Amino acid sequence: MATLLCAPLVAKTVDQMVREMAVAKGLGADLVEIRLDHLSVFRPREDLELLLKGRPLPVLITYRPKWEGGQYEGDDTRRFEALRLAMELGAEYVDIELKVAEEFIKFLSGGKPDHCKLIVSSHNYESTPTSDDLGNLVARIQAVGADIVKIAAVGVDITDVARMFQVIVHCQERQVPMIGLIMGERGLISRLLCPKFGGYLTFGSLDAGKESAPGQPTLTDLLNVYNIKNLRPDTKVVGIIGKPVGHSKSPVLHNAAFQSVGFNAVYVPFLVDDLPSFLKVYSSPDFAGFSCTIPHKEAAVVCCDEVDPIAKAIGAVNTIVKRPSDGKLIGYNTDYVGAISAIEDGIRGSRVKDSSISPLAGKLFVVIGAGGAGKALAYGAKEKGARVIIANRTYERARELASLIGAEALTLAQLENFRPEDGMILANTTSIGMHPKVDESPIPKHALGSYAVVFDAVYTPKVTRLLREAEESGATIVSGLEMFIRQAMGQFELFTGLPAPESLFREIVAKNSS
Repeated sequence: MATLLCAPLVAKTVDQMVREMAVAKGLGADLVEIRLDHLSVFRPREDLELLLKGRPLPVLITYRPKWEGGQYEGDDTRRFEALRLAMELGAEYVDIELKVAEEFIKFLSGGKPDHCKLIVSSHNYESTPTSDDLGNLVARIQAVGADIVKIAAVGVDITDVARMFQVIVHCQERQVPMIGLIMGERGLISRLLCPKFGGYLTFGSLDAGKESAPGQPTLTDLLNVYNIKNLRPDTKVVGIIGKPVGHSKSPVLHNAAFQSVGFNAVYVPFLVDDLPSFLKVYSSPDFAGFSCTIPHKEAAVVCCDEVDPIAKAIGAVNTIVKRPSDGKLIGYNTDYVGAISAIEDGIRGSRVKDSSISPLAGKLFVVIGAGGAGKALAYGAKEKGARVIIANRTYERARELASLIGAEALTLAQLENFRPEDGMILANTTSIGMHPKVDESPIPKHALGSYAVVFDAVYTPKVTRLLREAEESGATIVSGLEMFIRQAMGQFELFTGLPAPESLFREIVAKNSS
C-alpha cells in the first residue's frame, strides 16, 4: 500500500478546520488529522457532526492529552466519549495513546465499528529508544489491539532515524501497518523517506507554523520538492550533509533535476553532528551519494575510501559517491572549479574570454576562511597563478593552510588595515553573513576600497552585506549563487553519470533566490 499523506489541522475553531480540510484536499493530502485538543471551545456532538458531515477527505481524530504532548487537560472519560462518538459518526481513524489504550478499548464495550481503524500511539519527547526497545514497544502496541502502530520519538542524532527505518521495514515484512517518525530537524528524513521504507503515513503541515509536531515539513514541500508520491522502495537516496543544513537550496535544485532526466532518486537534507558515525550507519546501497558542506568537508577526506587527487590536494571533499560495485566511498571536490570559474567570469565580464590565460594570474587573491571551501579557493587561485593570502579568525589555522599551498597568512583583524595594492580579489568562504545573521560581514566596509572583485560563498541571502558594501565601494561582485550552481552541476554529473541540465539549474536558482 502507498504511504498516505496526512495534513494535521491545529486550528482553534471548528469553522477554520472545515475550511482547512478543503485546503488540504486542494494541496494533495490523502487524509486530515483533526486535533480536537487544539480547539479553544469543543462541543462534542455538535462540532464532530460539523467536522465529519460532508468531509472532503478521510479523517483521523486525535484528542491528545497534555501528558502525551497535546493540549487537553481534562479527565480521560470526556476524551474517550468524544473519540467513541467520532467512531459512531464515521471517522475513518481514531488515535489513542498506549498508556490508556486498554482502558479505552474496555470503554468501547461493544467494540469499535468495522469502518474505523484504531491507531495506538507512543510518543517519547526525550530521545529515541534502542532497537530492542522499539521492537518491544511495537509488540506492546500490537498486543492491546491496535490496527496501526504509531511510534514518535525525538531524534538526538540523525542515526536514530535508521533504527526507526529498520523497525518499519520489519513491520512491513510482517504486514503490520506502522507509522514511525523521529521528531525534530535531525529526524526530518524519517518524514521524507516514509514511502521508501514502508511507513503507513507521514504528516505534512498546511503551511509553516501550522505543524502539530516539531520537524514537520509542509505538504507543498513533500509533494513539490521531494516528489513524495513517486518514491518507491528502489528509489536511491542522495542528500546534503551539513550543520546547519536547513537553509540549503540543494534539495529544490537536485530533485527537480533528477525528475527532469527521469533519475530514480530523492535528494534530502541530513543534519549531521558526527560524519564518521553517519556514514557508518547509512552504509547501505540505498544511500548512494552525498554533498558535503560546513563543517564536514575536511573530515570527509578521512572518511572516504578513495579521494580524487584534486580533492586530496585541496584537503577537502564536497561530494561523496558510493561506488555501486563495492560500496566504497569516493570523494571529490566540485567547489574548486565552481568558485574559481565564477570569479574568472566575473572579472572578464562581457569581454572575449581567452581560456588559455586566467584573469587571476599575477593578482593578489585574499581568501577569508581556512575551512574546506577556503582550501578549495586557495588551491584554485594558486593553480591559476594568483598570489594568495589566507585570512582567518584563528591565525594558526590560516598559517597551516598558507604553509600547505605556499601563501601568506593574516588574522581577520589584520585584514581590516591590509592595503598593499589596488585591484585585489577578495573571497569570503566562511558562513559570516548567512541567513539568519544577515547583518554580519567578515570585514568592515572601510576595508573594501582596495578590492576590484569581491566574491562571497554565502548565497542565502543572494546579496550579502559584504557584497552590498563591496559594490558600494566600487568593486565587481560575484554571488555565491554562481559557485553554488556550478559546483551543483558537477555533483549532479557525479551522482547520475548524466550531463547536468544547466538551463534548468539556472531557472530554479533564479526562482528560489532572494
